[in-house]
Amino acid sequence: MSQTVDARGLSCPQPVLDTLAAIREMGKGEIVVLVDTEASKENVSRAAESKGWRVAEVAETGSEYRISIVRE
Repeated sequence: MSQTVDARGLSCPQPVLDTLAAIREMGKGEIVVLVDTEASKENVSRAAESKGWRVAEVAETGSEYRISIVRE
């Protein structure tokens, strides 16, 4: 199962809070988080890892980042 969190245009800590809400809701699977700042990319990745999720991929397109986090 996969879910997308579109946090582009949101200021920290909102991208982290939205990601943590998705983590609580999903429990396991894949979550794709879209952010548009370096700080949000780092904070979302760190928060996901602290909850036992693995950052599978970070793709950069211009000034946007697509973070794929997974838990099996």
